[in-house]
Amino acid sequence: MTRVFTVKGSIVIDVPPEVAYRAVSRPGDMGRWSPESLGTTAEAAGEDAAVGTTFVGRNKRGRFRWVTRCTVTAADPGRRFAFRVHAIGRTRPRLRGPIATWEYRFEPVDGGTRVTEIWTDDRRAWPTFVADAFDRLATRGRTFAEFQVRNIEKTLSNLKRELELDRTP
Repeated sequence: MTRVFTVKGSIVIDVPPEVAYRAVSRPGDMGRWSPESLGTTAEAAGEDAAVGTTFVGRNKRGRFRWVTRCTVTAADPGRRFAFRVHAIGRTRPRLRGPIATWEYRFEPVDGGTRVTEIWTDDRRAWPTFVADAFDRLATRGRTFAEFQVRNIEKTLSNLKRELELDRTP
């Protein structure tokens, strides 16, 4: 089986690209849409993130909780926002190394903005059999690529619901 390193999903949201970008570029708010994110630690909550900004993401999967250290790698308002995850830990992000990159693209279309969320597995140095075994343990039987497809769909659906609800008169 070939290892999949990148998955993505898109949705059209009835808001301008700048509105969608502003929501996504505040990592502290991500917990409102993502099925795994609980947002960020207090020092980064509510801030717009610029290139080079680092933040600690708080995450959950079932009863398991962990934190990640992330650095913003792209912050082009209304067009693109991205960050890489490069450390992980139970209560502090101590284990360092390439983990994943998350990217959001914003494209104006009829009816609003096409928001595309992209997850890239940055664990390129991991042998496939090790990554596969770890992934299936951490996701209850799936690879991270398979698992992230579902997370992306939920995140985008939740983002659409909230942003369009905010526009309702």
